[in-house]
Amino acid sequence: MHTSMRAWASKWIGWVRVVALLGVFFGLIVRIGDPLPLSVLRNVSLDFFHQSYPREYTPLPVAIIDVDDRSLSEIGQWPWPRTRIAEIVQKSTLAGAAAIAFDIVFSEPDRLSPGAVAMDNPRLPPDVVEQLKSMPDNDIVLAEAIARSRVVLGQASVRTIEGNRSTKIEMADVPHAFVGGDPTPFLPQFPDVVQNLPILEANAAGYGVFSARPDVDGVYRSAPLVISVQGKVRLGLSAELLRIATGGGPFLVRTNEAGIEGVVIARQLIETAQDGSVWPHLTPSNRARYVSATDLLNDRMPQGRLAGHLVFVGTSAIGLEDFRPTMLGVSMAGVEIYAQVLENIISQTMLKRPNYMIAIELVVTLFLCVLVILFVPVMAARWVISLSLALLGVYVSVSYYFFTQRGVVLDPSYPVISTFLTFALMTTVNYLREERLRRSIRNAFGQYVSPDLVGQLSDHPEDLKLGGETRELTLLFSDVRGFTAIAEDYKDDPEALTRLMNQFLTLVSQAIMDNGGTIDKFMGDAVMAFWNAPTNNPDHPRAACNAALRIMADIHAFNERSAYAEGAGIEGGARAREHHKINIGVGINSGMCVVGNMGSETRFDYTALGDPVNVASRLEGQSRYYGVQVILGMNTVKIVGDEFAILKLDTVMVLGKHLPETIFALLGDKSMRDEAGFQEIFSLNEQMHEAYDAQEWDKALQKLDLMQSINEHLELSLAVYLDLFRNRISELRSDPPGEDWDGVYKFTKKSS
Repeated sequence: MHTSMRAWASKWIGWVRVVALLGVFFGLIVRIGDPLPLSVLRNVSLDFFHQSYPREYTPLPVAIIDVDDRSLSEIGQWPWPRTRIAEIVQKSTLAGAAAIAFDIVFSEPDRLSPGAVAMDNPRLPPDVVEQLKSMPDNDIVLAEAIARSRVVLGQASVRTIEGNRSTKIEMADVPHAFVGGDPTPFLPQFPDVVQNLPILEANAAGYGVFSARPDVDGVYRSAPLVISVQGKVRLGLSAELLRIATGGGPFLVRTNEAGIEGVVIARQLIETAQDGSVWPHLTPSNRARYVSATDLLNDRMPQGRLAGHLVFVGTSAIGLEDFRPTMLGVSMAGVEIYAQVLENIISQTMLKRPNYMIAIELVVTLFLCVLVILFVPVMAARWVISLSLALLGVYVSVSYYFFTQRGVVLDPSYPVISTFLTFALMTTVNYLREERLRRSIRNAFGQYVSPDLVGQLSDHPEDLKLGGETRELTLLFSDVRGFTAIAEDYKDDPEALTRLMNQFLTLVSQAIMDNGGTIDKFMGDAVMAFWNAPTNNPDHPRAACNAALRIMADIHAFNERSAYAEGAGIEGGARAREHHKINIGVGINSGMCVVGNMGSETRFDYTALGDPVNVASRLEGQSRYYGVQVILGMNTVKIVGDEFAILKLDTVMVLGKHLPETIFALLGDKSMRDEAGFQEIFSLNEQMHEAYDAQEWDKALQKLDLMQSINEHLELSLAVYLDLFRNRISELRSDPPGEDWDGVYKFTKKSS
């Protein structure tokens, strides 16, 4: 039970999951801090929602008196005399406007007032100056018009140090109340506002603040419904217009521990974000909202157009530059944005982002990330990807559904990004772990077969199936001579025999693999290898010959080390053991073979099949018969004959073959071939075979005698080969072969 619990913990907990989970918690903390990159991503994703699903325009009792380009063309340049503004107030009121809000600040006296004109033009005739001074002041005219209507004057919030005056003008109080605590700590704070002329402020019914601020990318996405200015709580222009239009009663701010819940105006709760801002759901700009100021002033407005409407006065004239980028991807006149905020309030279509939404997003993020952390390490990749895509797709769809059907703003970006990053982390760790496992398997598997084969199968696992291809290979077979005697001497210490053979086979394997060969299999003390598969090697005959010479050199050094070690008692064991010098025979042949995965559906090996394979095996067996260590087939010699020290041995017919095979002894590399002594014995060997094939026995024996003296001098180990031909010539003399004899020696049994 204890073991199973430990296995469960190892599988389902593990350090990777712990680290990933700590990373998720760190990410949640970062989200609470809401750094700039996260807010930008959130805004961009919500802009996409907004653009794909803008609010549908429906006529509502909200209108805009627009100082547009046509108005400027007909009436004159801006600013207009305040008497014109008064006329707009009067005519709008007479047309039935419920209340009027100005998206304009009248902070300075009108320079077009008659008295101001007289002061600015001292060259006017005195009687004209007196007449102008006696005329009513334009600001007074506007104040009187404001007093006779319900007008909300706009005030511009001060956002810079330069605009923050040391001596502030006291702001008029607006009736309000709090529920749940003081909201001021949560509200946007402004040190001051630019107010209208005192005479205008004194006659206004309300005061709304222009306080909309763009996000860092310059886009206006939200609008503060309630703010703090000079330590006083005030409404934005749209909300103040609604308050005045509905009787001018006090507004109520509801607050909880997380921030502001909403603002109550005329018994209607307008839900807000925790800072008192709202997210309007905009429609594309629509001229149906607008009434051109020139049409109002020149009595061209349709009858009843403003009846019962809440009216904004602003400008869309291009030259006055009151356009602001919106989440719809296009700019819109600022006054229309205020109008749309009011439409959202009236129609209750405001996008909602309650102050608890961030908690929901954090919980969803944690849930999605934990699912990924739990299942990525133990599920197949296709299921992990499918699960992750499904989870993220569901969340984005839910977020889009809430936006379009419920008007709720649920951040689609952060949970998706967090889940994706967690998925990337876990899959990267999985990849590294799999790569490490692959390396370990490759290293382990490489102890048995060629690293090239392991690499190919690792990179192309689809090749791990039954089947093969035909290609030219060079094959090498090696076997230990006298292994039975060695094994018998180690019968009381099989572990020592195992160590000895492992050391020997390691030398053989290393020589083969260092020269680019593929070890096909170990057969007891025998080794089969080939070149030019699975990777291409155009020099495969040369590589095989180099490997054979390396094997001979390494075995010679191994025998010397073993003799020294046993002589010194290093490997003496329980009794003194006779030192066995390891001798091996090697056969090498080249030719077209079928190479690939051979065997059954349940077990198969990567191996080679074909006649060249059988010939190479027979050549290895004949090495004992001829007393040489390495025998080459004709196909190999045709390619490498000029690059190594090679002697022709015989032309033979091995058992099971119908065509003769000329075989050769590999004695050394090119440096040996170029030596004068080898060149001499090479020439004598060729002459001997010519005499032998011509049945000139005396001449052949003469050449053998000359070769014998050179062999003793060069220590080429050709004594067995030379004696073999002496004995064969003696037999042929006593029993002549006949005139049709072709010199081919026929083996009547397998060589071993």
